[in-house]
Amino acid sequence: MIPAERHKTILSLLSQQEVISINELVEQLAVSHMTIRRDIAKLEKQGKVLSVSGGVQLSSVLHHEPSHDAKATQHADEKAQIGQIASRLVPRNATVYLDAGTTTLEIAHHLAARDDLLFITNDFVIAAYLMHNSDSDLYHTGGRIDRENQSCVGSKVADFLAGMNVDVSFVSTSSWNLRGISTPSEPKVIVKKSVAAAGQKVILVSDSSKYGKVATFHALDIQTFDAIITDSAFPDSVRQDLEEKGIQVLMTTGDDVPQIRSA
Repeated sequence: MIPAERHKTILSLLSQQEVISINELVEQLAVSHMTIRRDIAKLEKQGKVLSVSGGVQLSSVLHHEPSHDAKATQHADEKAQIGQIASRLVPRNATVYLDAGTTTLEIAHHLAARDDLLFITNDFVIAAYLMHNSDSDLYHTGGRIDRENQSCVGSKVADFLAGMNVDVSFVSTSSWNLRGISTPSEPKVIVKKSVAAAGQKVILVSDSSKYGKVATFHALDIQTFDAIITDSAFPDSVRQDLEEKGIQVLMTTGDDVPQIRSA
């Protein structure tokens, strides 16, 4: 059986059951463990499946992003810890972009006491918090308003960012995998691309629940990121794959936070 046929068979089997073990696939397809692992890796890079402990499952499709209020109550402890780690990576006198989201809001909470930074954000909640709690300079991008996410999206945001040089860009997402980040909202794609283009360092901040989800519009390749900050539940096998690509993975375990490698 050629690889394309095996891939089709794996996807067909997964449509009938939630999770299939590696051993079961080896038996059904009559190939080696190594061959199955290569097949899974290929399908995972395409965003079609997600590796789990000892097996594989279909990727979860994100059709609609939760509202800001809904996200605020989800994985709050993990987001707070991610925010703390992220804040320790910001050098003095830096220009920092905080993408719209509740995880990036946690970064704002940890950076607000500093007066040496210049903040840029497209998020109204982050802007309001920093306006009342920080003495650092603050810019909001403006643009088309996304009421659900309390932020701005679209080409006007991209136009603003095109005129800025950012030392550290913190990017958020509700869906990502080894291929990169995606979004169900097309107007957000141009924002993500502009954020990445403007940043000297580009860092993805996302709790592990977002990994393995795929949305309609591909926004950024995973190689765009210098580092990813996530929580301790993130799969170790995926961490190893990312580090092999030269992407540093920082997790919410231990007290020491290593410095970001140069791009």
